[in-house]
Amino acid sequence: MKRLAKPLTSIKPSYDYVVIGSGYGGSIAASRMSRCGQSVCLLEKGKEFLPGEFPQTLFQASNEMNFVGGKSVDLEKNGLYEFTMGNGINVFKGCGLGGTSLVNANVSIEPESRVMEDPAWPVALREDLDSFKWGIKQAWEMLKPNPYPENKNGYPKLEKTAAMRKSAAHMSAPFRLLDINVNFEDKINHVGIKQAKCTNCGDCVTGCNIGAKNTTAMNYLPDAFNHGAEIFTEINVRYIKRNKDIWQVYYHPIGIGRDNFDAPLMFVQAKNVILGAGSLGSTEILLRSAKMGLVVSRKLGERFTGNGDVLGFGYNNEHRINGIGLGKKGTDSIANVGPCITSVIDLREREELDAGMTLEEGTIPGPIRGLMPKALFAFARLAGRDTDRGIKDYLKEKWREIRSLFLGPFHGALARTQVYLVMTHDDGNGVLKMDEADKLNISWQGVGKQDIFRKVNGEMYSATEALGGTKIPNPTWNKMMNYDLVTVHPLGGCGMADQAALGVVDHKGQVFAGQEGNMLHEGLYVMDGAVIPRPVGTNPLLTISALAERSCKLIADEKGYQLNYEFSNATDIQDGPTPLETGVQFTESMKGFIGMGETGDYEAGFIKGKKENTSFEFTLTIQTEDIREFVESENHPGKMLGTMMAPAISQEPLSAYNGVFNLFITDENNDSRKKMNYTAELISKEGKSYYFEGYKDIYNDSVVDAWKDTTTLFISVYEGKDSKGQLLGKGKLVIKVADLLRQLRTVKAIHPKSKSDGLSAIATFGKFFAGNVFETYLGLK
Repeated sequence: MKRLAKPLTSIKPSYDYVVIGSGYGGSIAASRMSRCGQSVCLLEKGKEFLPGEFPQTLFQASNEMNFVGGKSVDLEKNGLYEFTMGNGINVFKGCGLGGTSLVNANVSIEPESRVMEDPAWPVALREDLDSFKWGIKQAWEMLKPNPYPENKNGYPKLEKTAAMRKSAAHMSAPFRLLDINVNFEDKINHVGIKQAKCTNCGDCVTGCNIGAKNTTAMNYLPDAFNHGAEIFTEINVRYIKRNKDIWQVYYHPIGIGRDNFDAPLMFVQAKNVILGAGSLGSTEILLRSAKMGLVVSRKLGERFTGNGDVLGFGYNNEHRINGIGLGKKGTDSIANVGPCITSVIDLREREELDAGMTLEEGTIPGPIRGLMPKALFAFARLAGRDTDRGIKDYLKEKWREIRSLFLGPFHGALARTQVYLVMTHDDGNGVLKMDEADKLNISWQGVGKQDIFRKVNGEMYSATEALGGTKIPNPTWNKMMNYDLVTVHPLGGCGMADQAALGVVDHKGQVFAGQEGNMLHEGLYVMDGAVIPRPVGTNPLLTISALAERSCKLIADEKGYQLNYEFSNATDIQDGPTPLETGVQFTESMKGFIGMGETGDYEAGFIKGKKENTSFEFTLTIQTEDIREFVESENHPGKMLGTMMAPAISQEPLSAYNGVFNLFITDENNDSRKKMNYTAELISKEGKSYYFEGYKDIYNDSVVDAWKDTTTLFISVYEGKDSKGQLLGKGKLVIKVADLLRQLRTVKAIHPKSKSDGLSAIATFGKFFAGNVFETYLGLK
């Protein structure tokens, strides 16, 4: 399967649309806007994971866990499993190309009609629910939900599903198999992805290594790719600003070493920006943007909800469950675990809407299963409630616990444990806000004490009672921890409304440009769970997707785009492994002076600049996508991007794009002389374009010149996008020893096939560099 993400150095200075985030909202926006013929850039904070690259062991999973909390702001923190610790409620979400779709159970279920008719929604949406249902249809055709095929095509009837049927009968409640976004046949799908069928391994929520789960990385994102969208990962977007009729998206590229130099943020320009970073991400970006001057509604950050999420366990049942993921034990044969969630006890059709709920079963993913025997053994004693009695039953339960503790999670009590995920209706009064340290805080003290959660725990007790087990609530839902909750479905923060006094965006997700009234920011939208103004009471992915599909259609109609939904343009982009060779990257910082108005001599420009204090510095990341091609090519080309600071040109940092780096090019007129060339386009905060040229002159005046020559850059800056514009000045930059040491720490291999392959690529680059230095200054070849 080929990668969708492009190299970081391929980012262009501007696009028609910049989409932030790649979950259901962001991926739909990228797909639909690119289908409209617009130039689209999608920025995702997380990494790209292909099937087979998701964690399979506890050690691997722990390396992908990112706990967001405390007072420090670390722009480099990144992990697939992101936990945000709040006051009253904590949030788990996915962070990777595909967003939370990578780590959820992919349940597609329509919300109750009463939910969508609630006055919390804008009138324009409530009076046009047919367009919402149309959005569901469009999302359904792309995500391809279907029920687990019991006793069909080699798929067995699952023990956990049979247990849910038994629980439903005991509760006199409706049971059914759910539509889940999982593929149950080997095929090339509708957007050209080669997908394997589900093997029932049960590891859906740590990442599907089979490729059977229909995440957005399997449909909407490759569809966007097929239609020309440019996708970039490991981009931490911080805030957005408006400059006349253009938006500027400020970001920090993760993992390239810019933090070593305390380098400023970069920015990319766009006519339109669509925030799809999730309830927390989109709200945080807008809150930070408001601090930077963007005028938004006072309601920003309000009406946050955990969608009434409750996690619980039916522990040590009499009924076998087999709800333990296989992890590295998984094979190509169909196992007896099943997808994470396959069925539901639907308790929504109650007289009072907010008393309704959906109760679904789940699985414990393989990478963390080793933690569970001791953990649930302890939780059962601290907060468990046994549903049956008797000495015979007591002895059986103890024996099963002993088997789990000594033989592992596939035996005894754990093999007979049902995982429950319940969604209901909390009061939606959570608040997201920025603290003084520029971090997002979740504040919702006492949410877990709401009556609805006691009712939820009562229903989980009834479901467990049918199976003769011990009901264990969410481990954080106890008096000692003030009944804190954990949600995997955060919603709200940028709620839809009729006007700015009531919400943050209008019915199509466009951001209100004020604190009252109906004025809108031209070209600024939110399309994700942040826009939902109330709990949905069930899995929200289909609701989020339908709203995003509706918004894209409304935007296309409003702007006169032709939006085609046919799949005739799909190509088999996933045939075979990614043809990426191992490259090398490093980040370099140089400082000096430029003489504004000096057009003749670099040294004179440097002296003039130093006298007038017109400083100039840059932090640039240089990438070679294929180290062997780089070494063998006559021009030894690399790509680069970064920032430059030249107060005489612009008081704010300039972003450098379309950069080209050439290492050790032989001078046409002198074989003993070589050059390192640097060129890049620059854009300023004011929206002006400049062109940068620089070169290092590698020439053997004497051996001691090697240090000076390789650390001195002669520079020129022009107006416009190339060297044909007016020459503004010349000067000179140098590398300081401290910056050189920092630079050495940034050297790393990119997309290596193995650790040894990466080390070999770095060694090849070092040998090439040193060899040219020796050849030039010592006459050695």
